[in-house]
Amino acid sequence: MRPGETEGITEEMRFVAMKLREKKLKVKADKADNKDSEGENDSDSDNDNENENDDNDDVTWEPELDGFLRYLVDSRFVFSTIERLVDESQDVSFAYFRNTGLERSESFTKDIEFISQQLTIPEPLFTSKKYVKYLEDLAAESPPLFFSHLYNIYFSHITGGQVIARKVSEKLLNGRELAICQWPGDPEVLLKNMREKLNALGQHWSRDEKNKCLKETSKSFMYMGTIIRLIIMR
Repeated sequence: MRPGETEGITEEMRFVAMKLREKKLKVKADKADNKDSEGENDSDSDNDNENENDDNDDVTWEPELDGFLRYLVDSRFVFSTIERLVDESQDVSFAYFRNTGLERSESFTKDIEFISQQLTIPEPLFTSKKYVKYLEDLAAESPPLFFSHLYNIYFSHITGGQVIARKVSEKLLNGRELAICQWPGDPEVLLKNMREKLNALGQHWSRDEKNKCLKETSKSFMYMGTIIRLIIMR
């Protein structure tokens, strides 16, 4: 039996997400260990160069307003797509995910309109267009796999995206309260409602379909992680 299987498909997804995070943290830890080992082998005369490289790393991860705008644009592209697909589908299972209170595309538009007073609105990047096309294909061919992305997109925004957005706002926008961080209710409760609906549908899926959904969880976090990194893109 898979971890979380008795609790529902979203609990299985959570274990996949936890495993991905643990893997990411291990990679970071290994890099830090390697860096420490290299430092021990370097002579004292190389210390200035090392410090210089550390400073450059810090600068690389500083948020940029144009990068944040690109993040907003590409996020809106993804969110507006999944919301459109949910609204337009003739498949009755999609009706479970309409008017959930989690919808974000209009909120992204409001923040884009504010920031674009200073900057030109860019086109979504190729990777985001590729992801949107992939989502459209999944919605038409395999609703369970699409729902895996749907849930994880909202999950990643609530647990990570909006947290990062608030930090960016504090640094670049004088702490402005962003529309993407405002909700018609408690976002955790709204997400819980979606989770319960998805678990109910998941009870009717085969083990093979569930396994495929878990693989899609990894893909979803990969694509959304790419969009998050646009914030520090130069």
